[in-house]
Amino acid sequence: MPEIHEKVDICVIGAGHAGCEAALACARLGLETVIFTVSVESIALMPCNPNIGGTSKGHLVRELDALGGEMGKNIDKTFIQSKMLNVSKGPAVHSLRAQADKAEYSRQMRMTLENQDHLVIKQAEVCDLLWEEDNSLPSGEERGEGRIRKKTVTGVRTFTGAVYECKAVILCTGTYLKARCLCGESITYTGPNGLQAANHLSDSLEKLGISLRRFKTGTPARMDGRSIDYSRMEEQFGDERIVPFSFSTDPDTIQKDQVSCWLTYTNEKTHEIIRANLHRSPIYAGIIEGTGPRYCPSIEDKVVKFPDKERHQVFMEPEGLHTNEMYVGGMSSSMPEDVQLAMYRTVPGLEHCRIVKNAYAIEYDCIHAGQLYPSLEFKDIKGLFSAGQFNGSSGYEEAACQGLVAGINAAMSVFHKSPLILDRSESYIGVLIDDLVTKDNREPYRMMTSRAEYRLLLRQDNADLRLRKKGYEVGLVSEKQYHALLQKEMYIEKEMERLKHTMVGAGKEIQSFLVSHDSAPLKTAVSLGELICRPELNYQVLEEIDPERAVFARELCGKDRFPSDVIEQVEIEIKYEGYILRQKRQVEQFKKMETKRIPEAISYDEIPSLRIEARQKLKEFRPVSVGQASRISGVSPADISVLLVYLERYKKI
Repeated sequence: MPEIHEKVDICVIGAGHAGCEAALACARLGLETVIFTVSVESIALMPCNPNIGGTSKGHLVRELDALGGEMGKNIDKTFIQSKMLNVSKGPAVHSLRAQADKAEYSRQMRMTLENQDHLVIKQAEVCDLLWEEDNSLPSGEERGEGRIRKKTVTGVRTFTGAVYECKAVILCTGTYLKARCLCGESITYTGPNGLQAANHLSDSLEKLGISLRRFKTGTPARMDGRSIDYSRMEEQFGDERIVPFSFSTDPDTIQKDQVSCWLTYTNEKTHEIIRANLHRSPIYAGIIEGTGPRYCPSIEDKVVKFPDKERHQVFMEPEGLHTNEMYVGGMSSSMPEDVQLAMYRTVPGLEHCRIVKNAYAIEYDCIHAGQLYPSLEFKDIKGLFSAGQFNGSSGYEEAACQGLVAGINAAMSVFHKSPLILDRSESYIGVLIDDLVTKDNREPYRMMTSRAEYRLLLRQDNADLRLRKKGYEVGLVSEKQYHALLQKEMYIEKEMERLKHTMVGAGKEIQSFLVSHDSAPLKTAVSLGELICRPELNYQVLEEIDPERAVFARELCGKDRFPSDVIEQVEIEIKYEGYILRQKRQVEQFKKMETKRIPEAISYDEIPSLRIEARQKLKEFRPVSVGQASRISGVSPADISVLLVYLERYKKI
């Protein structure tokens, strides 16, 4: 029977946040790319919360943008409220968060894909991966690991029989594989938002040797905004001065009127209804097979696990400018429809609410990401990459970052270049991927600032200084953007140097200035840099006693003031210099372990004195470095010492 047969460079399966970034990266690097989706209406769909960013997630979006990704630019075009979180705390945990117009976010991203050279969108369900044995590699038995022979992906086949030959495939299937949605006793076999599930690809993946498991996530109900009494809620405003996500966005161009969100709370009556109906919840009735996210629990989980809490926060968030739908943040559920309505109507302001879309839980197939290299390529399947919720993570931002890295590395594999590997010391993306591929994550993984041990260095404000050069070297950051980065680095260095060498004496004028700002008077001359270190003083305040500042700025950048992002870096670097230097020394120690590579052909069975558990875990995860091995659960410091000794001997063989 005749069939369509095409040849491309890259096939991306799925057009969610991971798929969009993966496909754009490949196409922008000049590779002929096709992105498959079960529905073009689901491109960059936001099936759950209507926002981008938040604690730690804002860091991810900034890093994605620094590397040349699209999410930051897209939310800057489509946000309806923006807020910097944690501003009362230190700069390491400041995180940007923006409410999105959901429909507009999806529409703008779809336009970006449609207008991208070398990229084709195809509405089709991919059912099979095509592959062949790579006979150039020795068998697992010959290598001492009992591993299967490595396979190479050669293309994909759709449900209609069309074949697309390619050099690499990127799996970005999200929550669609064998998906089913649960609302109480009601089960529908669909993907999110009632979209078609992908029911055929899982079998092909298992035939290929990929181990699958079931995870679940959930979403709250959507309310008709006209049925909500906002007078009983606390209004939540956006920031007066909006900070963009993308380093390419001019802050002056995105200042606009913002919509409000609203805060209310559950109460004991809400909790009573939930407790009385737990037997009807598919989670507690044993109907749900998949494991849910610990850090984004359903409201019934909160009530059960935190019985001493009298109330839980509920945020009413608009879904867009051209809809009355409101997202009920903090109250995701899989309770039956009648229970949902009853419990929602106990919340102040929701007494007469009308549900537009019921809350539901969704189960889906995904993988244990220990099957992947840090490049996000499968260890035993050449040319097959994976990103997003299919890797066992949760969240739009986590998915997008993985998509970008998978897209870049799929392209690098086609170009026969080294992959882009980001480590824990240089990015939150590095922490995210390292945690996925080295830890036995038994629930959907969510990024948090506490997961990053070097978070003072990995601030969202300096993401461009950390990663822009890598984006440029890969080919996703333009020459103009890169030169702007070099100029910014020069401004920061020169201004810091000036402040550290500009001295002020203990004269009457200076003492009076210090007293007026509740700062201790001077006993001897100090530098402006030393004064900035005082908690009650900052760069802006010191302008009064720094007459040379405007002259110096004019000489360097042609204006009386340095750009605000330069000033921000100068102040943070000076104020926290001691802490930053200490973390940099810690990173140096970390790097030593990361650079000690473990040969792929190593046989852990031949290492004497290695504990059985450690041997099993090392064989399962097959780490690429000693540093990565040290982070695998079940591998002790003593095991690492044994491994280091063996590697020294191995080199001499």
